[in-house]
Amino acid sequence: MSRKTKLTAFVMAFALVAGGLAMADQVTVNWWHIGTAANDKAMLQKFADDYVKANPNVKIEITVLENEAFKSKLTTVMQGGNPPDLFQSWGGGVLAQYAQAGLLKDITKDVKGTAFGKSMASGVWQVYSYNGKVYGAPHDMGGITFWYNKELLAKVGYKTFPTTWDDFLKLVKKLKAAGITPIALGGGDKWPAMHMWSYIALRLGGGQLFEDTFSGKNAKGFENPTFIKAGQMLADLAALKPFQDGFLGATYNDEAALMGNGEAAMELMGQWAPNVEKDNSSDKTGLGAKLSTAPFPAIKGGKGKITEVIGGGNGYAVGKNAPQAAVDFLKYLDNKKNNTTWAQVSSIIPTVKGAEVGLTDPNAKMVKAIVDKCTFFQLYLDQFLSPAAGGTVNDAVQNILAGTATPAQAMAAIQKAFVAK
Repeated sequence: MSRKTKLTAFVMAFALVAGGLAMADQVTVNWWHIGTAANDKAMLQKFADDYVKANPNVKIEITVLENEAFKSKLTTVMQGGNPPDLFQSWGGGVLAQYAQAGLLKDITKDVKGTAFGKSMASGVWQVYSYNGKVYGAPHDMGGITFWYNKELLAKVGYKTFPTTWDDFLKLVKKLKAAGITPIALGGGDKWPAMHMWSYIALRLGGGQLFEDTFSGKNAKGFENPTFIKAGQMLADLAALKPFQDGFLGATYNDEAALMGNGEAAMELMGQWAPNVEKDNSSDKTGLGAKLSTAPFPAIKGGKGKITEVIGGGNGYAVGKNAPQAAVDFLKYLDNKKNNTTWAQVSSIIPTVKGAEVGLTDPNAKMVKAIVDKCTFFQLYLDQFLSPAAGGTVNDAVQNILAGTATPAQAMAAIQKAFVAK
């Protein structure tokens, strides 16, 4: 064999070996997200394309699903024990349930003490943790606040939103007297009403009440007199008829439409409210500069502070069989540059430190300011608790509003579901 032939054979052999190694390194990441809006979908696709361009051995297969369709399909694949590598997660009780079932990948080593972990406030990781281990990461974390129509409040003499519950009730009565629907509420979807009761309880008992209840230190749990009192205060509010006619059968989109069309003065909702109001308004423009937001009022004699926040956001959990590339892609999605872009495109409340420079929407900036000042942060109860207990909370609050259960009966139902876990 000539020297040239030997060299050619060597090169071919090396190429075959290298090719085999390259093929072995090829990996696929299955990513499910709910960014169905055109701008969200395009942005997330670009994130994936840019990552693949920098990591050609990785293929990212994307499944885009509408919120409810996502929940339904995810439930099916989880029951089959085959979760996606990366998928939308709101953290809390649902994530804990999946972790307990061994369906998630422990990524604690990629978070604790790392630059990635330190890029976000320590509190946000609690939402995506269970028993001290981390199973996902957030990119958006905001709070539930009162969104209000400044023009309608001005008609009854209010230039700013009430900071106390007593003054809030006075505002409700003045709006009613003026023929204005005070509060839009999608009671048929249940979860919008849940936030009202949760906040009253937080303002009465403070964050300590919630922590003691979840830890078992509060022996009566949700049958504690403070939770029952919160239910009674909600019933008392409902007796003023502050909601639109037919609110018990209304959807959240109905609620948003009332706000977006200027037919109701306020709603208690998350950071996504302005966009949903806009999308559901008749002219697709919403309230614009007429819209503002404020913290849930303080309650006289309550232990809770106005700086204590109920909220949450969006993130991704990591499936049990996910390759390391899925974790690396998650970290890429949550780097400062991409989190800033996300804030610019979708007005999310970014979790990465410094990414707030991407916020241009004044409404998002207001929510960010409220969350930044929070002294206690509680994930929405229907997400924080187990799915069964969370669903019972939603049902119980609706029953209080409908008058089909007393506050004590409603709290007993929640406690039963809570201890059953």
